[in-house]
Amino acid sequence: MAKILVVDDDGHIREVVRFALERAGHQPIEAADGSAALIAFDRDHPDLVVLDIVMPEMDGIDVCRKLREKSEVPILFLSSRDDELDRVLGLEIGADDYVIKPFSPRELMARIKALLRRSGRRSDNDEEEPILERGPLRLDPNRHRCYLDGGEVVLTASEFELVKALMGSAGKVYSRGELVERAWGFDHHITERTIDSHIRRVRRKFADHGGDPIETVYGIGYRLRS
Repeated sequence: MAKILVVDDDGHIREVVRFALERAGHQPIEAADGSAALIAFDRDHPDLVVLDIVMPEMDGIDVCRKLREKSEVPILFLSSRDDELDRVLGLEIGADDYVIKPFSPRELMARIKALLRRSGRRSDNDEEEPILERGPLRLDPNRHRCYLDGGEVVLTASEFELVKALMGSAGKVYSRGELVERAWGFDHHITERTIDSHIRRVRRKFADHGGDPIETVYGIGYRLRS
């Protein structure tokens, strides 16, 4: 069971999401606007946030920015179809995934399950994954832990999956399209600009720990340094 904060000013949408979460055995927490969401987050410490973009008091983009200042909690955006720019911006500032309104509760729950798994919450049926090591970089997928020269680097779910993708083959150059498929799957429309934004954040975090194992291969993509 996970505690999941559902933030949307539409009471009907909150009800639909709440019902789906409860059926899946999770504990929903609700907020009707951005300001209330930040209060609920600090009070209840949820494991994941489902966040609408267009809301009163404070929109989802600003809520996401404020959450990323203090937490790497998985964030899934709900976006209406005419909010393409806001949706892309949300991914660039640190959201991990998005679902477009109107949405299927089954699709939403599948995305939530995947995010929880990627962030280190595993079910009894999940198989153990091997620890990955490339030079000074060490990744523990089962515990969602990343280490550089022995020091832990805290990553969001999407950042973790990007690093994991880069560690697939030593020295291999991955195009942005390959990284999307390896980190998000085939059913996403993540832009190259979004990949670049995620990579920049990861590299800043590595630099804060004294190194940067990621190398840009201009015109192609990214790889881990030898």
